[in-house]
Amino acid sequence: MKKAKLQIEPTFDFELLGIVSPIREYRMAWLVNQELELNLVKVDDLELEFLNSEKLEIAQYFLSLPHGFIQLLKNKALNSAQQLAYLVPELKNLDYFLLVQDETEQMDLSNFMEKLSRNPLVQSIVRIDISKLKSKENLLTY
Repeated sequence: MKKAKLQIEPTFDFELLGIVSPIREYRMAWLVNQELELNLVKVDDLELEFLNSEKLEIAQYFLSLPHGFIQLLKNKALNSAQQLAYLVPELKNLDYFLLVQDETEQMDLSNFMEKLSRNPLVQSIVRIDISKLKSKENLLTY
């Protein structure tokens, strides 16, 4: 019997901002909500299980939009062995990721960056090219 393989190429149809800030995730979500006039809500932690049987729980806050979503993800967490692990290991210097999917393209990420960078609790904010990330699949949470 002939076997057929199904190959799926994921699409990364969102924009990504990386944030450096020493504050806890609930304060970061509050800060993002205040500065950007959003209503991110805490949802269940994102659970990732890797091939080496490591499990990683990532804190996440989510806002559903009519044509997309906004999601705040913490980059650093403790894995199942109680060791520090990263959602995107090649970007260890970043504390949070803000994923923005807007099919209407009405959201201005430059405006987001400007507003967040004015806050003294945000040390740095950068726009990230998703195509250059090795572990970009870890960001597919929907």
